[in-house]
Amino acid sequence: MDSPWRAELYWLALIAFVGLFAGKVTGLYFGSFFLSVLAYLVRHLFYINQLVIWLRIGGKLPQSSGVWEEIYYLIYRLRRRNKSRKKRLLTMLERFRTATAALPDATVVLGSRDEINWFNEAAERFLGLRKGDVGQQIGNLLRNPKFAEFLKANIYDATINISSPAIVKGQLEIRIVPYGENLRLLIAQDVTQIRFMEKVRSDFVSNVSHELRTPLTVLRGYVETLGDSDQDLPTHYQKAFRRMEEQTSRMQKLIDGLLALTKLESGALAPSKRVNVTLLLYSIRDEARQLAPGGRTLNLCIETRADLLGAEPELRSAFSNLVLNALKYAPEDGAVSIRWRDDTGGGAVFEVEDNGIGIAEEHIPRLTERFYRVDTGKSGVNNGIGLGLSIVKHVMTRHEGELKISSALGKGSCFSCKFPEKRLLRSDKSADNLENY
Repeated sequence: MDSPWRAELYWLALIAFVGLFAGKVTGLYFGSFFLSVLAYLVRHLFYINQLVIWLRIGGKLPQSSGVWEEIYYLIYRLRRRNKSRKKRLLTMLERFRTATAALPDATVVLGSRDEINWFNEAAERFLGLRKGDVGQQIGNLLRNPKFAEFLKANIYDATINISSPAIVKGQLEIRIVPYGENLRLLIAQDVTQIRFMEKVRSDFVSNVSHELRTPLTVLRGYVETLGDSDQDLPTHYQKAFRRMEEQTSRMQKLIDGLLALTKLESGALAPSKRVNVTLLLYSIRDEARQLAPGGRTLNLCIETRADLLGAEPELRSAFSNLVLNALKYAPEDGAVSIRWRDDTGGGAVFEVEDNGIGIAEEHIPRLTERFYRVDTGKSGVNNGIGLGLSIVKHVMTRHEGELKISSALGKGSCFSCKFPEKRLLRSDKSADNLENY
């Protein structure tokens, strides 16, 4: 038996002995027993009262005996442990706040109702928040329709760009990260310089491309004129002019692609004009069949009558790019399938699938980068200028869509353009009677 309980039994035995002795002396055994039990109870009530006072106001550990000494000690040790843990937590919290306050990006802790719980100094500079704004809803302070829609959508894997309410001509990139229970972290990064450099680059590319178009047009005209009279030229000159014509044509495509990219990178959404996707795809299919190398087949499957809200020239450029790429890399007896269908999760999808040579997995994340090309090792295939998929990606961004690529070496590739439901206009006609072409 542990010593605290042994001491408690001593106390119990002592009180019982005193009670028996008093009963024998007085002859009142019941009264003596009652007084003994009452004395034992008073002792416990005394220690309980000491415990309550100690827990309420703290101070020195009360003196006690028996099992109450052990209880006091265990509670004292538990309080010391909790105090030490609390001190460590406060130290960690202070370090976190100090580190977060030193971050160059604006950081705001939002509660379950999007109210501000805490923010760092950068949030004061970039978002214009003040000390008295704690407890206010962030949407009432950042009055930006784009931000309000983003905050309501609860999209945690995307970012938005808005103008800074506190910095003249400042641009902010905002991300919201969920953490804890019903808490969110708003992070705003100052991207003013980045956007400025992007604009400088875009203007430079645009200006250089425009300046190159005129001399290139003149050069290409002379080359074509000389090439038309190749019968009057020596054989080695004929070959040289053909090569010059090929390269000037390639440079013309490069300049046109760069100008198209510059226009698409404006960041604005595409206009909401109705585009008859069915007629557009029929037209693209007919044009592609004329350009398709011999032996390759092209199939079009229309599974939905949904039309798109967007810019038809941009959509034609993107869809044609994917179709011609698929035909280029398909085998001589290969097939390319084009589908326009509803997506199971809402929206619609334009797909181009081929059974060609495929793309290695390590190249897929970089396919939409400018001038990035994969060396297929396939003879006779022109790898292009490396701007096609970059143009497709920017077209999809302007139409609030997403480009997805799946491929495997030797098994072909599938390029999917998914459009959200808000970009669709659906016809009352049923798609059950649509034919495959």
